[in-house]
Amino acid sequence: MSQPVQTGSRPTFLEELREQRFDDHRFYHQSRINQSLHFVSALCFLGAYVYLFIDPVVSVFLGWICAMGTRQSGHFFFEPRGYDKVNQTTHEHKEAIKVGYNLQRKVVLIAVWALSPLFVWAEPTLFGLLEAKPGIYGFLHNVSLVWIGIGALALLGRTLYLCLTRNVQSGLVWCSKILSDPFHDALIYHRSPLALLKGELFDPMHDVAARQ
Repeated sequence: MSQPVQTGSRPTFLEELREQRFDDHRFYHQSRINQSLHFVSALCFLGAYVYLFIDPVVSVFLGWICAMGTRQSGHFFFEPRGYDKVNQTTHEHKEAIKVGYNLQRKVVLIAVWALSPLFVWAEPTLFGLLEAKPGIYGFLHNVSLVWIGIGALALLGRTLYLCLTRNVQSGLVWCSKILSDPFHDALIYHRSPLALLKGELFDPMHDVAARQ
C-alpha cells in the first residue's frame, strides 16, 4: 500500500483512514471474485462480532474459518499478481510497501493459526495458560481462546510496528481500518456478486481513474 502523500501538514486521522482504505481497494481488490468473497467475509465477520457476546466459540470459528477463509482465498487465488495497469506498478512493489500484512506475512500468520490446534491437542493447558476442559467442546473452546490470542497479537503487533516505524497515527489508523473493514467491505462490495454474475471479472476501477 502506498506511502501517505507528503504535504505541508500531516493528514487528519479520518483523511489517512480514507487513504489507507482507498489504497487497499485500488491495489488489492480489482478482481470481482475477490470483492465478492470479501463481501461474504464481511457478513461472516459481522456475525462473529455479534456472537462474541453470545458464544465465543461460534464467534471465533465464524471469524477465522468462514470470514478469514473466504477473504484470504480471494487474495491468494483470484487477485492478479502481474503488472498493475490501473496503478502502473508491479505486484512486487505493492507487496514491499504494503502497510498491513502482505502475502508472505499472511502465509506465516495462517501457518501459525493452522498448527495451533495441534499444540492444544498435545498440551491441553498450554503449559498452564488454559484450563483443561473435557470433551470435544472443551477442546474447541480452548482452540477458540488460542485463536483469539493469535488474532489479537497479530493486530497489536502490526499496530505497534507501524507506530514505531512510521508514526502513532498511522498505526492506530491501520488498527481502526482492520476492525471496521467488515462494515466498510459490506458497504462497497455488496454489488460485486451481481457484477460477477453479469460476467465482469474485474472492476473497471472508475473511482481510481477519477482520482488520478
